[in-house]
Amino acid sequence: MTDEALAVTQSVVEDFSERYLESLGGTIETRGDTWEVAIPDNEDTELPAGTLSLLCGTNRDEDSTGEHLHPESEFFQRILREAAERRPTGKISIEAGRDDVVIPQWIKEGDVEVREIQFTPYYDRTAIVVLFEVSIETVSEYQQELLRAIAIDHRSEQRLPALEETFLQMTAIPTNGSPTTAKSSLSESDARSHLSTAQDQLMRSIQNEIDEVHNEASRAADAEVEEYRQLQQQRIQELEEERSKLSSKIDELSETINGSDQDDRVEALKKRKEAKAEYEEVDAELSALQEQRDQGFPQKQEEIRKRHALDIRVTPLTVTQIEYERGEIDVELTEQGVSQTMTLGYGSGIGTTDTARCSSCDSVLSGDNPLNTIKGSLRCRSCSSSND
Repeated sequence: MTDEALAVTQSVVEDFSERYLESLGGTIETRGDTWEVAIPDNEDTELPAGTLSLLCGTNRDEDSTGEHLHPESEFFQRILREAAERRPTGKISIEAGRDDVVIPQWIKEGDVEVREIQFTPYYDRTAIVVLFEVSIETVSEYQQELLRAIAIDHRSEQRLPALEETFLQMTAIPTNGSPTTAKSSLSESDARSHLSTAQDQLMRSIQNEIDEVHNEASRAADAEVEEYRQLQQQRIQELEEERSKLSSKIDELSETINGSDQDDRVEALKKRKEAKAEYEEVDAELSALQEQRDQGFPQKQEEIRKRHALDIRVTPLTVTQIEYERGEIDVELTEQGVSQTMTLGYGSGIGTTDTARCSSCDSVLSGDNPLNTIKGSLRCRSCSSSND
């Protein structure tokens, strides 16, 4: 997973767990990679009251006494679900003062200085952010991105990727002490409607990741099918050799029958009958394998590819109402005594909503191709470098 995804590292897990346990009134005593935790018995939690040991980091010894605490551990999944159940909805207000305005990357990465910046809000807007737990799993490839936020505008239902990043930065993992403590004013019908829209947006946003895991799983399945095909081809060759030997043995026994006395003939007839029965068994197995090979081993392929199929699970954890401001920012730029003020659309928590272009080549200014000069006109770094 890439953009707007919260990577659930060991440090994030430990930070969240510490804050959540303390929000329950618990105390933590750290001893190296082991936490000694005491949870009071008067809290509304499914966690056991009393003391327990949490084994952090690389301490994954299953024989160790205590609960393991890492991104895939059952204990972490347990408190994550409980935290979401305790505070499934919330509300955040994002205001942008002078010091909070985010300077666009195409200015920040360039060579022009910002002398002054002023945000003028015109109206308030509402957005909904849904925090999803996402896992994509196959028997051969496993990927789990625990948390992914999808933000949509309440009115237009347009996705707001920049607000998703802001939300994750502000909240990390929601707890009772995070900014989501305000009560949401969303109605249940509104929440359900936006939840459906957000899930559709989520599936679109993770399609590349799904395709990547699917391709890896397909390659693993192809390799297993090829390995099975080679083993069956080896078996076919063994059966062909065995059938050939039995055919030669039957011919030899037939010659013995024709040129032997009565006693030897009876014994040879018995052996030839046994050889023919064995020949028929080998020939039947060989014919069946050859037919399966010619058809591409359809049953085995279906079995293998079914085992390598993707299991995608999407679980909404929290729904957060975000109130933010839309307006304009006036950015005063300066370069060696030359100054110019630009006015750009802006949203608190979203950043600039307008694109700026190079006056020379009409390219969109970006962090990779930032503003290089304002002398005479706005010019990007690429144009300035080529003119030099």
